[in-house]
Amino acid sequence: MSDLNDPRVFFAAERTLLAWNRTCLTLMAFGFVIERFGLFMRLLLPSQGVPLEKGISFWVGIAFILLGAYSACAAAVQFRKVLKTLKPVEIPERYNVNNGVIVNLMVAILGIALTVYLFIMQ
Repeated sequence: MSDLNDPRVFFAAERTLLAWNRTCLTLMAFGFVIERFGLFMRLLLPSQGVPLEKGISFWVGIAFILLGAYSACAAAVQFRKVLKTLKPVEIPERYNVNNGVIVNLMVAILGIALTVYLFIMQ
């Protein structure tokens, strides 16, 4: 529990949540690039008569996307835990504290949707 009685404590926690959000988006974008690069390489070097298979780049890309989705959920849970330790004086009046959590959870849902899409389209 914080003894500072200062709203800057809350805003520091929120900045940390949003920094995690950027990290999650970066992990997912990197995973998507890895997955698509493997497909690109298979199209450049086609094997005659061999169907396209899921190579190592597919699985590494999916792992990065899922890591990003997991990180978004974990950051939202962690932020909610920090909120419980703050005093009411440390949270500005009428400030919606759930916006960052909602954004992180939406990023996680979209990451899982991207993973499903890549499995279907592969």
